[in-house]
Amino acid sequence: MPSLGTWLAAFFTLCMLSFLYKDNPFFRIAESFFAGLSLGYYIGIVANQTLKPNLVLPLADNFSANWHLLFAGGLGVMLYFRYIKRVAWVSRWALAVYVGYYVGVNMMQKLHGEVLPQVGDTMLSLSWSGIGTLWNVVMVVGVLSVLIYFYFSAEHKGAVGGISRVGIWFLMVSFGAAFGYTVMGRISLLIGRMVFLVNEWARPLIGLIT
Repeated sequence: MPSLGTWLAAFFTLCMLSFLYKDNPFFRIAESFFAGLSLGYYIGIVANQTLKPNLVLPLADNFSANWHLLFAGGLGVMLYFRYIKRVAWVSRWALAVYVGYYVGVNMMQKLHGEVLPQVGDTMLSLSWSGIGTLWNVVMVVGVLSVLIYFYFSAEHKGAVGGISRVGIWFLMVSFGAAFGYTVMGRISLLIGRMVFLVNEWARPLIGLIT
């Protein structure tokens, strides 16, 4: 006999799949459970992996050396002031600090981790050295045409319009590949759920009945 956890997992999986027919109460119940469990799990992750090691334990072990962490904790508490109408404006200060800090840190990470490597990867040799040169030409033409498509300071007519239309084709190919990759990822999740239903739930039941 499948365990209680297997029964619950199979039940909620079937509830989710019932949306393929139409929206129904079973799907909404499973959706609410999933949202609630995800939020509770996320709260536990934040408490154990962020607040505890980075705020609570440093203050408890050596308060004199880590007292400045109170400012970060205070900013986090200020975010919840938005639920108190009389002092809701205070939460905007904490939000402004958080957004400014994140943008400053993330800007350098994106610059060094994505922008500069991508710029370097487009600096390719166009001298003929085999079939690889053809792909280099395609890459350079694609990057330049897409950049010209997003150049709105000049009207897209004549040569600029023709090159921008080439950029549209490259964008459509890129979006199609990204969409296909996303669909394949979702299909792999569906296959995993089907394998679970057959091997962990249905097969033991059939064996028990027979």
